[in-house]
Amino acid sequence: MENAPPPAEELVILDRELGHLEARRAQLLARRAWLLDVMRQSAVAAQYPPSPSHPFAPPAPRDASPRGAQNVLLTLGGVLLTIAAVAFTLVSWGHLGIGGRSAVLAAVTALALAAPAALLRRGLVSTAESVAALGLALTVLDVYALHRVAMPDTDALAYAAGGSAALAALWAAYGLGLGRLRLPLPAALIAAQLPFLLWAVAADAGPLTLTWALLATAALDVAVALRGRGRGVRPLACVLAWAAGAGTLLGAGALSVAAGGFGAAVRPGALLLAVAALAAFAARWTPAPRGGGAPEPAPHGTPQPAGAPAGAPAAGAASVPAAWSPHAVAAWAVAALAVLAAVGGVLRPVVPGAWAVPVYVLCAVAMLAAVRPGLPRPMVLGAAGSSGAVLALGALWALPPVAVAVLGPVRWAERVWSGAPAGAREALASGTSWPWPSTTPVVLLIAAAVLAVAHHRTSPGRARREPAACGALALAWAAAYSVPAALGLGHPVALAVYALLTAAPLALAVRPTAAGAGHAPGGPVALTAFGCALAAALSVSLLALAAQAATFAVLGVLLALFATAAVLGGGPVVPAASAAAAVAFATGLSGAFAASMELPAHRAALLVLAVPALAAVLAARVRGHVTALPLEVSGAAAALVAIALATGDAPTLALVLALCGVIAAGTAVRADRRPVGYAAAALLVLATWVRLGASDVATPEAYTLPVTVPALVIGLLRRRRDPRASSWTAYGPGLAATLLPSLIAAWGDGHWLRPLLLGAAALAVTLTGARHRLQALLVLGSTVLALVALHELAPYVVQVVGALPRWLPPALAGLLLLAVGATYEQRLRDARRLRDTLGRMR
Repeated sequence: MENAPPPAEELVILDRELGHLEARRAQLLARRAWLLDVMRQSAVAAQYPPSPSHPFAPPAPRDASPRGAQNVLLTLGGVLLTIAAVAFTLVSWGHLGIGGRSAVLAAVTALALAAPAALLRRGLVSTAESVAALGLALTVLDVYALHRVAMPDTDALAYAAGGSAALAALWAAYGLGLGRLRLPLPAALIAAQLPFLLWAVAADAGPLTLTWALLATAALDVAVALRGRGRGVRPLACVLAWAAGAGTLLGAGALSVAAGGFGAAVRPGALLLAVAALAAFAARWTPAPRGGGAPEPAPHGTPQPAGAPAGAPAAGAASVPAAWSPHAVAAWAVAALAVLAAVGGVLRPVVPGAWAVPVYVLCAVAMLAAVRPGLPRPMVLGAAGSSGAVLALGALWALPPVAVAVLGPVRWAERVWSGAPAGAREALASGTSWPWPSTTPVVLLIAAAVLAVAHHRTSPGRARREPAACGALALAWAAAYSVPAALGLGHPVALAVYALLTAAPLALAVRPTAAGAGHAPGGPVALTAFGCALAAALSVSLLALAAQAATFAVLGVLLALFATAAVLGGGPVVPAASAAAAVAFATGLSGAFAASMELPAHRAALLVLAVPALAAVLAARVRGHVTALPLEVSGAAAALVAIALATGDAPTLALVLALCGVIAAGTAVRADRRPVGYAAAALLVLATWVRLGASDVATPEAYTLPVTVPALVIGLLRRRRDPRASSWTAYGPGLAATLLPSLIAAWGDGHWLRPLLLGAAALAVTLTGARHRLQALLVLGSTVLALVALHELAPYVVQVVGALPRWLPPALAGLLLLAVGATYEQRLRDARRLRDTLGRMR
């Protein structure tokens, strides 16, 4: 059974099908016309084939239409007439009086302004635009001529104000009368920017009146931007309105800040409220963008569909977009900022000077508290943005004393244990007066509280939740850290406060869930807390250098805190960094003990060396844990500190290097730390060399044999474990470490003992290489043996050569060359045979 649709629905279906048929018919007709044109062109081409010698080839298609040619001719004619008129005016200017000049200029202007109407009726829009532009320029000259003819005694600025207003009105009327012209209305708008300001300057007005004039200009621009006509007028008016409004806001804000009393602050406050009213009016009547605008996010607590991203619109209401534009949000932000500046500027003179900035910050907080979800979305965003900007500026104003509190103790590194200062300000400001007010912590605390409230009100999973928590934590810590200097607390109390400000964020870094739900170990909140703790620890450790007892107390507390954090911390970063920090503070504590016992630097190195030894033992105990590698790396850094301390005494330096080598060798015993054995060997060899140098030993073999013997033993063990290992890898470095330095010394030695011993050793190495078919031993031993023999025979060779006739050496050289050339092939075969023999050795 077939059910027919209702008549209305069937009618819609029939209309749709008829529309499709009409569209298809239009396509087929267009295709038919194109095919006919192609066939016609083909027939013409067949009848008139293109040939260079054919004088009657078909004409080429025309490049310009009749209308285009007409426009070009009319444009050229208009330009020529205008040039002629201007030339006549300029050339004949000197033959006419001032009245005649004005009359000629007025006539030319009237002709230039009247011509575009006729040109527009003929469709010559471009020509009309050009002639109209000339006419507008001539009106400016007319205004100038009128001033010279009729009103020469009028004040120039006042006349310029009236003239610009008249020109703006004339150009606006002209543009509205000839609506197809694009230039007159924007030109009128630009001219309208001058009258109010020029009138204020002509009247010798003060800064406040000038700012009111700028506000009047901004109001005119806003009116044009909202209700203006003509192409390009409203965007230009919007740009000009923003420029004039920004200038008004900055000028009024500067006047409000500079006001010295309540009465003086009321006048710029009223101006700021007028700016706010104008911005609110503009925001209220700003048209919504096409397409609706940005969607409203779901309010807090609105259920979200499964799988919806954070911040997505709620079901149901999210399908209706909010009708607002970014311009409206920006206008509301300007209005809110102007209200904040006005209220804060009026309240500032009636409070103490230290509370000037906190007043503005409190006004921003009050505006945030006044924002309600039921208000229009652009108003909420604008007020929140302006309040946030004021809070950010207040926080920036309050950060310099925090930076001084954190970085100021660096100067105590050059004045260790020179005596504790009287208070925190003296310890940080180098004896100068503290330049910041005591209310700086208040501003930071207010900003931190606002971020904490934003974090609390943000739904879990939102992208801005973690940044709000991190910012609140950092600002709260900064506020607390600036309290001792702001209140002028004593040095011991300041140290206690700073130590507490190290322990509290460190505990939060270890257990970040205390800051709220959803903060996992190792997350942004934990890392922010650990950064605060580490900054406080470094600062207070430097500040404690002023007194000996404070140094021991603070370094001990810091060592305990970071060691505990290394054991209890979660995540990969906090425990690892805590372990490294603990080793650093332990190194400082050992150095402090050495300094308290008045040990010299090279003796203190032995005490400091206990830290890397303990770090290596702990790393071996916690192998596989995240703190193992940081312990070893920081322990190696502490060992470098010990080496640097011992450089002033060679015997102690040799002992420190040897102990470092022993620590490294103990670490290399572990299978996962075998490469550390190379560092251990290098440290032990270096320790031997330093010890020999301290004992004034100059014999090179004393330095090289301690390297050669262990290297050969290691090579022998490797060859036993891997018989395929090359002899150059196993024995080459060890043999070269002794043979080459000894060979160099033998060539400069005039005695017979070293060459004899070196030759005997080289002979033994050569025979061993030949016996066991080891290439490295054979090549190195034979080379050294030959060079030693050459060194021993050199004096006799010199004597014999000196006794021979001068012609004999060239003759012997020639005979040698002949012999070599005669047996070249045989020598090549011998060389190949020797190469193959050496290649079969290992």
